[in-house]
Amino acid sequence: MTHLASLLAPLGTHVPARTHTHSSEIAPTDLKSPAGNSKGEGQAAAHCTMSVTSGKTGPSLTQEILSHLGLASKDLLQSLQAALSGSLERIVVALLQPAARFDAQQLRTALKDSSSAEDVAMEILATRTPPQLQECLAFYKHDFQMEAEEDIKSKTSGILQDLLLALAKGRRESYCGIIDYNLAEQDVQALKRAEGPSTKGTWVLVFTQRNPEHLVRVFHQYQRDTGHELEKTVRHRFHRDAQGPLLSLASVIRNTPLYFADKLHRALQETEPNYQVLMRILVSRSETDLLSIRAEFKKKFGKSLYSSLQDAVKGDCRSALLALCRAEDI
Repeated sequence: MTHLASLLAPLGTHVPARTHTHSSEIAPTDLKSPAGNSKGEGQAAAHCTMSVTSGKTGPSLTQEILSHLGLASKDLLQSLQAALSGSLERIVVALLQPAARFDAQQLRTALKDSSSAEDVAMEILATRTPPQLQECLAFYKHDFQMEAEEDIKSKTSGILQDLLLALAKGRRESYCGIIDYNLAEQDVQALKRAEGPSTKGTWVLVFTQRNPEHLVRVFHQYQRDTGHELEKTVRHRFHRDAQGPLLSLASVIRNTPLYFADKLHRALQETEPNYQVLMRILVSRSETDLLSIRAEFKKKFGKSLYSSLQDAVKGDCRSALLALCRAEDI
């Protein structure tokens, strides 16, 4: 049973099994009737992988449901919105959209709210594959009649703006299986020399254009050469406003599933669970690397994500979030 099927079951609606397909590029002219849903990506490796294999895009989850029920998209959404409310409504509506459109909406909301721009925008732009990012930015332009880069320039500043703009260009190198020891050494030496505000471009270039596998090697070599982690250097050389974005990106590079596990744990530890964070991560990662996130969560916090959700979440959306989480980890 698909995630959405389990959520709609109480309404007496049967949803056919979903076919997993790889996401192909969406051109802006196709956005009026989205045909692809990049949530069908296969299980990702434990570290962030910056390339995917493209193929023909099969029917999206939305199309399968509509075909089965004989409903138009507008009819289905109106029916669900009439039957549901609050967080549960937002979760179901999110699942009915292509993943890239959901990302675009989340990115837009984050950039409009300066308090969440760093956290959410960095999460989306740093953890999506180049094809996923290209689709997200195409939806952004279509839905909001504006390039995401324009909002980044107007809503952020400093090194955060530099990092987000660089990530939005989607120029991160793909890992080709060849270890370039010379480039790793060059990057280590460049980062060791990069002190002061005038050298921030070096950090931006290395952090946003090198592939994650290469960067993990750079991080390890930097620690061998200096006797401390790269993150300690970031805290020492940069002021507080610049530390956050660089440290967040370093966390993504080192271990993407652990990065998300930490965010989920923080969302659950608040006085009132942060349902927006829980929904965004569980919806966006449910068919990519959620199993790895669950494993990292239990390894670090000694309790499964499923049990943590059971204990902390209340109300109508509890069953929906548990359905997205899928199962207990023994």
